[in-house]
Amino acid sequence: MIGLRPFALALPFLLVAATPHRIPDRRPITETDLFKFVWAADPQMSPNGSQVAFVLVNVNEDKDRYETQIYVVPSDGSAPPRPLTSGRNDRSPRWSPSGREIAFVRTPDPVDGKPKPSQIYLISMDGGEARGLTDAPKGAGSPSWSPDGRTIAFNSTPDSASAQAKADSAKKPTPDSTLKRHVSDVRVITRAQYRWNGGGYTDVTAHSHIWTVPASIGVTGALPSLRQITFGDFDEGEPVWSPDGSRLYFTSNRRLEPYYESRGDELYSVPANGGASVQVARIDGQIGNIALSPDGKRIAFTGAVNAKPLRFYDEPDLFIVDAAPGSQPRNLTASYDFDVEGGLSGDQHPPRAAAGGGILWNRDGKSVVVVTTENGRADLKQFSTSDGKVDSVTTGAHDVIAYSASANGSKIVALISTSVNIGDLYVVDNNSVRAPPRQITHVNESLFSTLDLSTPEEFWYKSFDGRRIQGWILKPPHFDASKKYPLILEIHGGPNAAYGQTFTHEFLWMAAKGYVVLYTNPRGSTSYGQDFGNIIQFHYPGDDYKDLMAGVDEVVKRGYVDSTRMGVTGGSGGGVLTNWTVTQTHRFAAAVSQRSIADWSGFWYTADFTLFNPTWFRTAPWEDPKGFAEVSPITYVANVTTPLMLIEGEADMRTPPADGGEQMFRALKYLHKPTVMVRFPDETHELSRSGKPWHRVERLRHIVGWFDQYLNHTANSAYEVR
Repeated sequence: MIGLRPFALALPFLLVAATPHRIPDRRPITETDLFKFVWAADPQMSPNGSQVAFVLVNVNEDKDRYETQIYVVPSDGSAPPRPLTSGRNDRSPRWSPSGREIAFVRTPDPVDGKPKPSQIYLISMDGGEARGLTDAPKGAGSPSWSPDGRTIAFNSTPDSASAQAKADSAKKPTPDSTLKRHVSDVRVITRAQYRWNGGGYTDVTAHSHIWTVPASIGVTGALPSLRQITFGDFDEGEPVWSPDGSRLYFTSNRRLEPYYESRGDELYSVPANGGASVQVARIDGQIGNIALSPDGKRIAFTGAVNAKPLRFYDEPDLFIVDAAPGSQPRNLTASYDFDVEGGLSGDQHPPRAAAGGGILWNRDGKSVVVVTTENGRADLKQFSTSDGKVDSVTTGAHDVIAYSASANGSKIVALISTSVNIGDLYVVDNNSVRAPPRQITHVNESLFSTLDLSTPEEFWYKSFDGRRIQGWILKPPHFDASKKYPLILEIHGGPNAAYGQTFTHEFLWMAAKGYVVLYTNPRGSTSYGQDFGNIIQFHYPGDDYKDLMAGVDEVVKRGYVDSTRMGVTGGSGGGVLTNWTVTQTHRFAAAVSQRSIADWSGFWYTADFTLFNPTWFRTAPWEDPKGFAEVSPITYVANVTTPLMLIEGEADMRTPPADGGEQMFRALKYLHKPTVMVRFPDETHELSRSGKPWHRVERLRHIVGWFDQYLNHTANSAYEVR
């Protein structure tokens, strides 16, 4: 179904397990199945553990957009999910402490073509329509209920520009009312970090602050008054209430030019009724998510501590600190050499409304639960708050994407993805006797019951220096080991990221098209420990490329790959390594480099984030031009003989096209080498994960179309010079 189709959630759902054998009446997955995909997102367990609210995301193919709606489902799975809200852009459901209401964020439909700001709405679980609670001029988000259920804290930006314009107008009335006051659109840039991928240019006059609003709407329908709690020239993160409701906690980076330092966000609190903010805790690094203990005396948070000297990659850890200001944080996971709050790379995490997770305190305050990644898998782990002892809450070949718990912590709902399931909700009983998670949704049954999917084969191999590398091989449905297949090597971005046990449409479609797909986690990947993630510092790309080639050699040795028909592709950091690969070897018959960098010097000057500290590079480009050139693919572009496609998002501020695909394309055209550039208007660095649905489909078509032309000798006139 397409367009404004119903979600088909009244149908029974089924998670379909993949099989290497042919299943009658099933078909291969296609690129346009993306239009039929449904994503569960941001699951929220009710306080008493009886229900789960979550966001359902679907594609409106006709309007080329994603739409979101809030659903609820019994936590025992006794009934199918039912819609709770009727908007097209509803998200962030948050239960009241009583469980009788849900606050959520809605973006209203545009009026006369003009977008309207998002606001917080309330809906009763007893029935009735949702009602708006806020009318903040710049919008409202991140709702957080006070423990007594009387107040909601949220983030918003003061409408200072509008207030200043009104003040100016009052001071200088225009004699001729027909004349319009000129508003300049000129940007005066004073900060080195002045734009952000997906967010555009930074408005240095607008800051996200914490506000509160009474959680009730009068009989007359009049909206309650909003109260601003924090002020100043710095942004505040999502508010977290103390258990007694007296204070609000948040993170903030209060440095005017933070890129000159290696520290990041610190932990603050403010009286819930307003007043002076105080710093509660800091580390020499970055503080992430925070959570207060049930008694309010301690705070757990995630953070990454800077090493001395600074590293390329700092593995995130879990900390505990007393809530009293000035207390010294204690690292609970110093001896746990994996990534706390880590995640896996895939192209089908929810493209909208993705949230949920963080740190969950158990009711007795003796332990906390948080997601971690180990060897290409993401699971919930429980850590003792006294000694950091770790215990598994979930185990399996899967990716825990989001989660939340009941008020007493006894039940956890988790959004879990596997290599053959985009993602469904599971309930975990969080007690001493751990039963397997119970699946309570099957949101893609109507589609997946018709698909014949392959399952990846996990393997480990030794690289050039004996280091063990993990990888996966995805074979075509109905694979025949006696045949020779073309191969596509997929390289993940980051480079501090990881492939693993999560759903990736791109890989499955390539396999359905008859390709063996190889994806590995070379050195520099996360989920294998601090040293493995940091070893590529100042040497990227380099030995990670050798790890990839060793993986290709291992698969070729198995006898079912045609070594004359091999392709390579990757995005972001994977695009860097794709560019590097085709400048170092001629063994690939085709390559597709996506959202890449070719010249590290240009990247240093133009990326949306700064590299003023010696993490990626030892110094600035003009101080070490040789060092930058040695690891820049463009330096070796004359070596390229592999036909190369370059995919670029024209609004990509993370890997600006001028420093990647545009350079490679122009150089290869000068050298009369086969190349083509495919540009996607208005798309950011997130093209493959959350770009416009049609752009995502067209991207897949171009990647496979290029490989079809050079690996399967299928001519495509789109790539002819015209």
